Amino acid sequence: MPQVVRRELVARQVEEQIGQRFPLGQRLRVLDVGMGQGSQALRLARAGHAVTGVETDSGLLTAAREVLAREPEGIRDRVRMLQGDGRDTGAHFLPGAFDVVLCHGVLMYVDEPDPLLAGLARVLAPGGLLSLVVRNADALALRPGLTGDWRGALAAFDSVHWTDPLGVTARADRLASLTENLAGIGAPLSTWYGIRVFTGRASGADTAPPEDLGTLLAAEDRAGRTDPYRQVAELLHLCGVRG
Repeated sequence: MPQVVRRELVARQVEEQIGQRFPLGQRLRVLDVGMGQGSQALRLARAGHAVTGVETDSGLLTAAREVLAREPEGIRDRVRMLQGDGRDTGAHFLPGAFDVVLCHGVLMYVDEPDPLLAGLARVLAPGGLLSLVVRNADALALRPGLTGDWRGALAAFDSVHWTDPLGVTARADRLASLTENLAGIGAPLSTWYGIRVFTGRASGADTAPPEDLGTLLAAEDRAGRTDPYRQVAELLHLCGVRG
């Protein structure tokens, strides 16, 4: 269930930001770095945008291409998928080549995010939207705390590292630090949301979506826009705009 909540809320928020910043019906050039199985890329292609997806994992890329192959020709023609590292965007794309750049769930697996962020900003056109989804370092103590792991909770207060469901050690980011970073690369923070305020912690990763998923999503959406709730969300969705 947590992944369902994440995908749907982030997709809605991206669509909201696009609707606020670009003329209705404009065909945008979108770059999706770390596209995974391509759910967000396909959603935007179905909306009429030209999407380039970049993914390092060959297995995920193959799965994304198989899903794309089942789409109508008009949608397939709007999507290009490449295997590569998001840190090499400058080698693949010209400056200002994209109106929207997505980087969701990638920074947490990069030890030093600054070069990646700078590269993403470089390929973003003036007025373009940069969308980041990161792990919230200011909320790392909540998961162990809610499950009664008091030692883990105490340790998490002083750490920016956590272990993902596959057992991989990953890194979290703080809102204040990323706000400074975005300003430094010329894409200052415009809007931010909390993702998974209520789900994904004590509830566990394998919980099936409830029948009233719409109500759950409405509650999560409201919390993700409201202080103080969004400040302790498991994930943060930050939207910067290229100056």
